[in-house]
Amino acid sequence: MFKSRADWVHLDVMDGHFVPNITMGPPVISSLRKAVPRDETKPGKFFFDCHMMVANPEQWVPEIAKAGGDQYTFHYEATKDPLALVKLIKENGMKAACAVKPGTPVDVLYPLAEYLDMALVMTVEPGFGGQSFMADMMPKVEDLRKRYPKLNIQVDGGLGAATIPAAAKAGANVIVAGTSVFKAADPEQMIEFLRSHVTTELKSKGLLDE
Repeated sequence: MFKSRADWVHLDVMDGHFVPNITMGPPVISSLRKAVPRDETKPGKFFFDCHMMVANPEQWVPEIAKAGGDQYTFHYEATKDPLALVKLIKENGMKAACAVKPGTPVDVLYPLAEYLDMALVMTVEPGFGGQSFMADMMPKVEDLRKRYPKLNIQVDGGLGAATIPAAAKAGANVIVAGTSVFKAADPEQMIEFLRSHVTTELKSKGLLDE
């Protein structure tokens, strides 16, 4: 994926508790990091974006940092003290991000936004790939973009050629694409297609640093 010019690789960690599926954990991320080591001359390259769909996100922060994660995205619904968790993530040398499920109001992110490196608006119910994009989540993205012009806003679930226009127009600038990229005849071409829509919309909003 990095050779296909993906900016980040998004790693879905599921524990069978917060979501009904089980995927991977720190040992797999550590193995991936050994296969794709960081390039110290290019900070931010080979970026591991770790989406933690786990019931006790505090437990795994040190482990994911040690394994080689660059960003730790926890679910608002999984923690009682999100600000303390953000602090813990940053103390462990990672960027901090918070995700909200489709049924969670976006305004829970307002008290956190100034401390976050990214907000994730789920556009499917977390837990399984290949689901259909929920266009009715776009007002959440629009609201966040209006309030926080410089915040990274990620969308995850059902993103592809047919759905990127709505997501980009709403103001999302970090696009998680699994099925649409991995099943594309030309993954690099699909990644560039998604990126070009985001770039065009950010430019039209005056939000792209030249």
